[in-house]
Amino acid sequence: MDLRKLRLDEPSAGTFSEERDEYERDYARLIQSPAFRRLQGKSQVFGAGSGDYYRTRLTHSLEVSQIARETARRMGKLYPFLNRREHPGLILDPAVVECASLAHDLGHPPFGHKGEEVLDRLLAKEHGMKYEGNAQNFRILMFLEKRAGSDSGLDLTAAVLLAINKYPYCLDDPGRLKGCYGMEWEGISELRRKWNMPTGCSTLEAQLMDLCDDIAYSTHDIEDGIRAGKIGMNRTFFESDRLIEHLVQEIVDDQGNLEVGWESVDIEGMVKRVLEDYLAQWEEIYEQCGRESSRTRREMKARWVSTFAGRVGIIDDTARGWKKVTFVRDGEQDLELLRTMEILKKLAWVTLIKDFRVQRLQKRSEIMIKRLWDSFKVPEQGRMIIPPDWIDNYKAHLGKWTWPRFIADYISGMTDAYAEKVYAELFASKSGSIYEMD
Repeated sequence: MDLRKLRLDEPSAGTFSEERDEYERDYARLIQSPAFRRLQGKSQVFGAGSGDYYRTRLTHSLEVSQIARETARRMGKLYPFLNRREHPGLILDPAVVECASLAHDLGHPPFGHKGEEVLDRLLAKEHGMKYEGNAQNFRILMFLEKRAGSDSGLDLTAAVLLAINKYPYCLDDPGRLKGCYGMEWEGISELRRKWNMPTGCSTLEAQLMDLCDDIAYSTHDIEDGIRAGKIGMNRTFFESDRLIEHLVQEIVDDQGNLEVGWESVDIEGMVKRVLEDYLAQWEEIYEQCGRESSRTRREMKARWVSTFAGRVGIIDDTARGWKKVTFVRDGEQDLELLRTMEILKKLAWVTLIKDFRVQRLQKRSEIMIKRLWDSFKVPEQGRMIIPPDWIDNYKAHLGKWTWPRFIADYISGMTDAYAEKVYAELFASKSGSIYEMD
């Protein structure tokens, strides 16, 4: 039995073509799922619908998959041990990495990270429960989504499920901030047991997907920021004491970013150096592109993606007795490049997410989600204003679905526009027609 192509549920007879590879079947199930289509209406940085230029969760996911697929293909030629397939978790199949990249953001609610934050706070305050985007991914893939022949989950292969599982923990454990909800963790932990995965370690495919997500975030979101005028490509902007102070503070406050060795460098000095080099590169390319900003943005993005993706490699993780996907230079982890990427990620965060206009939009979205939650949270009232197919599904899975989790599932599945539509129907003086289809 091929443990990588194992599925937790038996496939329904006669519902698929034997000519397709298992991972091709996974790919088809993902891109044809409503959850994947809804990504086009969910915010990446700017609100979905802000303009036809800016990225949404859908275009971001497609870009991550392209970077990850090509990087996996390149690494397969560089590391002979991958082709020996010594362990199911020590393989880099481009098709698996592509599927994982397409699915990695399915669990994000409307309005980006603010939506995730608000739902988590409401569940924790009122019911002692958690909401987390990565955990919601698996709830969608293993329970909420439907496919032909099944009413519960997409039944993806073990390789793809574990390639999405970048946080291999149970979120219900005390103090755990990221992982899987308990119900889905039962299935994931069973697959990990069959694969003999080391505790706390993720597969090479999950590590690569995660790193390529960071590459996309640190390059593409900056491109959007430049296009929106939030990042000024001039010395006044890049040498601003306020900007540098905010970047340093974000780095210091980020407890999930300690492994890149910030304690060994002058953080402020490195931030200034990276910003100076970035601006100098822009000025050089700007001249090469005939002083055309649009071409310069695309060229800058392409060069940085190439720089980052070209340095992705694999080293021994001696502390865990496993392998690690990271930036590599001369056979060792390239901490300098990792820190550079983190600075660019923080540049996108500080200039875009922390922008006061974006903060206003986030405050507005916080109010909407809170009032939607309050409208649905009492079962007797909520049943009357939630679509009948959702209520029928809830009744069919009473043993697996508490009402608070059901409401979180319903709200988190909304696109930005649909959340605004429902909010308007409930709280605005007039909105649309009662004959519109939900």
